Amino acid sequence: AVVVEVIWTIVPFLIVIVMALPATKVLVAQKDTTNADLTIKTTGYQWKWGYDYLNGEGEGLAFISTLDSSQRAMSDAGAKGAMPDDYLLKVDNPMVVPVQKKVRIITTANDVIHAFAVPQLGLKQDAIPGFVRDTWFRAETVGDYYGQCQELCGKEHAYMPIHVKVLSAADYTAWVATKRKEAAAKLDDPTKVWTLHDMLARGAKVYAANCAACHQANGKGAGPIKPLDGAAKVT
Repeated sequence: AVVVEVIWTIVPFLIVIVMALPATKVLVAQKDTTNADLTIKTTGYQWKWGYDYLNGEGEGLAFISTLDSSQRAMSDAGAKGAMPDDYLLKVDNPMVVPVQKKVRIITTANDVIHAFAVPQLGLKQDAIPGFVRDTWFRAETVGDYYGQCQELCGKEHAYMPIHVKVLSAADYTAWVATKRKEAAAKLDDPTKVWTLHDMLARGAKVYAANCAACHQANGKGAGPIKPLDGAAKVT
């Protein structure tokens, strides 16, 4: 009986040890964000994402990613009829990364707690104001990967998608070059004299990217924002 008790104690113990060694190695690797090929700071805002390329190819690039205005218009209209496959997932500026490269994601937030999550890439990391956290991923296949904020962050929580676009090395290099040219073109010439036409065109772009989700061009409300003009509570 003593021999049997020793056996059924030692054998399971050895099995646990054998299982624990590779499992521990995997868990440590999951948290190891060193030696990344590319580092991107991801900042959560109500209700959009900011991407800053800190290290690696594309260093210095920065932009805001928000829900495409056409998607919001479909939602405001009641999402009637056939909806596209990327309904409420299409953004104006996706995060773009190269395939087969280790990408470190640093998360933080500007206002409330958000969560950067892309299930297909195994990503889920809270973005907390005043704190910096990090995770990493390596995309093995070129394509489009989608996610959403997974922390209730306010009334527009459902309109905060994430689009990670994975490109081949050559295509990624070309994308970086294009974005650098776009950034250079956006720099204001201090000697430029702005005409009314120029200002209207620039204002239209700013409005479409930042304001159209809640405010109509005619001054009325949109989406969750109710118009004050003509409201019974406003005199």
